[in-house]
Amino acid sequence: MGVEEALRRTGGRATAGELRALGVPRRALARALHDGTVVRTRRGHYRLAALSDQLDVAVSLTAALSHRSAALHHGLQVGTAPELPEVVVRRNRRLDPGQQARAAVRWRPVEPAELRAGTTGLIRTVVDCARDLSLPEALAVADSALRRTDVSPQDLREAAAALRGPGCRQAREVALRARATAANPFESCLRALALLAGLDVEPQVQITGPSLFAQVDLADEGRRLVIEAESFTHHAHRRGFRKDLQRYTDLGVHGWTVLRFSWEDVMLRPERVLWALRSWREARDEGRPVGHPPRAVRAGVQIGA
Repeated sequence: MGVEEALRRTGGRATAGELRALGVPRRALARALHDGTVVRTRRGHYRLAALSDQLDVAVSLTAALSHRSAALHHGLQVGTAPELPEVVVRRNRRLDPGQQARAAVRWRPVEPAELRAGTTGLIRTVVDCARDLSLPEALAVADSALRRTDVSPQDLREAAAALRGPGCRQAREVALRARATAANPFESCLRALALLAGLDVEPQVQITGPSLFAQVDLADEGRRLVIEAESFTHHAHRRGFRKDLQRYTDLGVHGWTVLRFSWEDVMLRPERVLWALRSWREARDEGRPVGHPPRAVRAGVQIGA
């Protein structure tokens, strides 16, 4: 896998270890650093070079980076990196069509300190994402924030509780559901889809029993359901492949259902994943027969592509 593709899959930023896990050769990383498509932010940490250009756009518009662009600026991971800089501008600021074409603009209150910095603050950024983005994208940012030592669940919940107006209910739900234990944006997005399907999942759950020990990506313990966010490179070696097969077999023997989804499923065909998870829950909880997926889902195309 190429360096830029790997960084897009990890939300624009990644450590050297995460890039190696995705199959990025060291030589390819060195080449990307040399040609300027990738930037090393500190030892062992890398991001797409295009992210630095977004701050320049925000400053030129007398705006502040916001939402996913601000999240990336603060060192957070996102589900998908925005194609255009996401910015907020003061309500009385007028932008001509050419200026508006350079960014995804929202007119919101902006503090002078935010304009000077060129970005919204960390907590505001997370809460803005929780309020305005889809649940998968919002949860990916909130989980990433909690993986830092300077953001606590209480910080997010208090900030979300202070919100008023459209989106405040989702923001509070995201703040309540965010978990520092989530491994990465891919897993966070899958967990969000599971929550939308009516499942009660938690990340990185240890399942134990007689002759059983398994650490799984997501689990709904009440329904004895395991959901795995599968990476192709994770199974690149036969030993790891065999180990996972044994783990899934052991879980099945002990009465657990295992559902597995790829990055392409979750990020490019979320409707297919949502249909599968919701269908499983309805069949299990309500005895409903599993129907055919919607036509666009059966065709395996990305909605809106």
